[in-house]
Amino acid sequence: MDTKWDALKAECMACKKCGLCEGRHHVVFGVGNTSAEVMFIGEGPGENEDLQGEPFVGLAGQLLDKLLAVIDLDRNKNIYIANIIKCRPPRNRDPLPEEQDACIPWLRKQVAMIRPKIIVCLGRIAAARLMDPNIKITRQHGEFIQRNGVWMMATLHPAALLRNPAQKPDAFTDFLKLRDKIHEVCTHTYE
Repeated sequence: MDTKWDALKAECMACKKCGLCEGRHHVVFGVGNTSAEVMFIGEGPGENEDLQGEPFVGLAGQLLDKLLAVIDLDRNKNIYIANIIKCRPPRNRDPLPEEQDACIPWLRKQVAMIRPKIIVCLGRIAAARLMDPNIKITRQHGEFIQRNGVWMMATLHPAALLRNPAQKPDAFTDFLKLRDKIHEVCTHTYE
C-alpha cells in the first residue's frame, strides 16, 4: 500500500481543485497509521495545521491528544486522523459546500485504502457530511451507527470543548464508548 498511498498523497499535495489552494501554506493530508482500524475525521485545518502541515496540532489538537491518551490511542501509533478538506479556509470559517465537494474525493480514497472499522467524526461539519446532514451534534454525539460495514460516531469538536469546557464530560463519555466499541469490533488496535 505504501506506493499507492505515497502516490495519493503526492497527487493531493498538488491539488488545485478549489480556491483554497491559493492561500494555503501546506496541504494537510493526514497523520497516523495507514493500517489503523480507527479513523478520526475533522472538518479542515486551522492556522496551526496549515503552518505545520498536520491535523489537530493547535490547542484543540492538544486536547484531542489527551482524550486519545485516556483510551490508549495515539496519532502516531494506532489511529489515523484526517479532515474533510485539506486546505485552510480563510479566517477558519466553515468550509463551503463546493470546497467540501472538491476535496471529499481525497478523503474517500484515504478511507478506501485504510479501510477502518470505526470512523469518529470530530464536530458538526464532519458528522453532517459523513453521517447525517441533519445531525444534532449536541444531542446525538456518542451514538454509533453502521454504514457500509463501518461503525460511525460523532463527538464534539475539541475546539468547541475549549470554548465550552462544560461539555468536556460529554466528550469523555464518548471516548469511553469508543474504547468499548474498539474492544468489540477491532482486532489489532490495542496490540
